[in-house]
Amino acid sequence: MSLFQWDESYSVGHSEIDTQHKRLFQLAEEMHAAMAAGKGKQMLSQTLTNLINYTKGHFSSEERLMKRYNYPEYPQHKVEHDKLTAQVLAFQSDFNAGRAMLSIDLMLFIKNWLTHHIGQIDKKVASYIKGKAA
Repeated sequence: MSLFQWDESYSVGHSEIDTQHKRLFQLAEEMHAAMAAGKGKQMLSQTLTNLINYTKGHFSSEERLMKRYNYPEYPQHKVEHDKLTAQVLAFQSDFNAGRAMLSIDLMLFIKNWLTHHIGQIDKKVASYIKGKAA
């Protein structure tokens, strides 16, 4: 069973953001599948790196949109992005140094963060942008 299955309920109604969110789910699922299959550290490290790099690019894209439309909650939203980025970079450092391993707890943390952030916080952004762009 897929832990990171995209569902249309996650759609924020902005095609660029939705496409990026779908890709985040795909990358997270690739990491989960590699972990579940017992892939080696090198493969797990690469899938983690791919997810982190894509997430950073996605956050930058979202932040540019928020700035372009003068989203009033941009500072708080950016703090959320920065916090998650710092957490996953610290985990990546620990993982690469052999001080941590990919676990179902980490997968659930990522899943919960994605579903909460997309389902609540990003939907507010998209709704605001739609109102401004109309």
